[in-house]
Formats: sequence, C-alpha cells, structure tokens
Amino acid sequence: MSTTNCYCCPNLLINSHRFLPSQIPRTLSFRLKRSSKKSAMAQPPILSVALPSDTGRVLSIQSHTVQGYVGNKSAVFPLQLLGYDVDPINSVLNGKELWDLIEGLEANGLLFYTHLLTGYIGSVSFLNNVLEVVAKLRSVNPGLIYVCDPVMGDEGKLYVPEDLVSVYREKVVPVASMLTPNQFEAELLTGLRILSEQDGRDACNKLHAAGPEKVVITSININGDLYLIGSSRKDKDEVPDQFKVMIPKIPAYFTGTGDLMTALILGWSNKYPDNLARAAEHAVSSLQALLHRTINDYKLAGFDPKTSSLEIRLIQSQDDIRNPIIKFNAEKYS
Repeated sequence: MSTTNCYCCPNLLINSHRFLPSQIPRTLSFRLKRSSKKSAMAQPPILSVALPSDTGRVLSIQSHTVQGYVGNKSAVFPLQLLGYDVDPINSVLNGKELWDLIEGLEANGLLFYTHLLTGYIGSVSFLNNVLEVVAKLRSVNPGLIYVCDPVMGDEGKLYVPEDLVSVYREKVVPVASMLTPNQFEAELLTGLRILSEQDGRDACNKLHAAGPEKVVITSININGDLYLIGSSRKDKDEVPDQFKVMIPKIPAYFTGTGDLMTALILGWSNKYPDNLARAAEHAVSSLQALLHRTINDYKLAGFDPKTSSLEIRLIQSQDDIRNPIIKFNAEKYS
C-alpha cells in the first residue's frame, strides 16, 4: 500500500509563471513505500521537481556519443551551467524504449517539464513518437516550451531519410514553440530559396504562420557573409520583431556547434523571454569565444585546425557560457 505526499514550494516560479501548490498536477506527488510491516521509509523527493530551478527543467531528446561533444553531450552541460535541470534521453532508442521511459517518469511523478528540446532524430517512427511525447508533456504542463532543432542536413545535403522532411513540415513545426533551423533546413521547411536577407525574413514569416512564436535561422551564407536571422512574435496578427547578427567566418570545421547553439539560444531566451535579439547576442558571443579557444588549443597541441573536423572545447569554456562578453550585437530590421 502506498500513500502520496507533495513536496512543493508554497509559491513556485517556473519559466516566469507562478504556480500555487494547488496548481501543480497530482502527477508531481511522490510515493511513500513501506519497507516492512513495522516501519515505513519515505521515498525522498526529487528536488529538481520539489524545489525546481527558477530557470526551468528541460527534457532533451537528442543523439549521444561516448567521446566528444555532439547532441546531448553538447547541449546538456551548457544548459546546466545556465541554471537548468536537464534530463537527457538519447535518440538512439526505438519508439517503445522512448515511451517506456516516459511512462516511467510519469509513474514516479516526474513528468512536469518547462521545456522540451529535440535535436537529431533518425527515423519517421521515432519522430512520430516524439510528437506523442510533446502532447503528453503538455497534458501535464500546458505552458511547455518546445524548442526544436530540425536536424536534417546542411549545405544542400540531407543526412536523414527524405521522408522525415514532410513530418517536420506538417506535424512538428505546428506544435513547436521555437525553431532553430540552419539555412538548408529552413529552405526544406518553407519551400523557399534563401539567397538574401529578405529571403531569410520571409522564411521566418512563413514558419511563424505555421505555428512557432520564435524562429532563429542559425546560419545563412549570403555572398560569402554569414548571418544569424531571428524573428519573434507573440500574436498571430502581430508583425514580428526581426533582427540579424553578423557572424565572422572561422576557417575550420567543428562538430556539435549546431546542437550547442540551440541549447544556448534556449538557455538565454528563457532569461530574456521578451528579447530574442538579446538572447541571440549572448548565444553567438558564447559560441564564438568557445570556437576561438578550440582553435587556439589545437594550435598549442601542434595540430593545424584547418585539416580536420574539430572537437569543441566545451568544458574549458564554462566562463564563456555562463558570462559571455557580448562582442556580437543584433541589428534590428525596421
């Protein structure tokens, strides 16, 4: 026989929304299990739920590597540095294994998340399972923010099965709160060619019309210049606030930078919920500092960084993630 206790703050602030104990779903209660007939031992609360971070609690579904920093290995640590509790699920699982984990979280009262973050997903069936997860999490917290990095390819080349594109376009985009595609992925999702800044802005508008309030095209190459273009709006009838950040090109190729960029945008956009441009300035400044440290460290090791793909120096760049020096400023479009 088990009973339930709820270990909740008297006035809980999550993701800029204040929750009273009566508003926290019953699924967040914690079970007490009897270890014997003579004595009862309380199951300790999960403190990330009982006393959550003011910043938020993230479920991150992405790829995983044992060595190096891509997928969850690239995203979880920065989010933790920025104050988030993060639960990672590796997308190498199959759909049944994913759902077993979700049911396990639910059974233990752990399904209240402020954010869902998704990255590389390699099959249509798993992506459809992720959509079920979105619906499940929003049944617990209707205010869930879903940040989707629609990882499909880059520089004109797909590295996922082609049939994932329509699932992203038709099913995922409408339920996402924020999208962070690169130039090629934005073209796939909108059917537009992006050859100018205005094309990038038009792509953002088309994605807004499909659902997301925030869109960040994380890299656009126009005539040899590299840009980030961002766009945000609160209401469907509202003209979006749009901006660009010029990004200097670095003559090297790095792994995991897209995953890291999305994590940084998530992290800083929640700290600046009404100023996506400011969040992008922080994210770009952090990433650029990290990449320059990576280049310099390879040179110190006697390796020419132009000759191969490079593992980013994530752990060594903690200060740049927590407290970036803002060297890259957003320019708002009129």
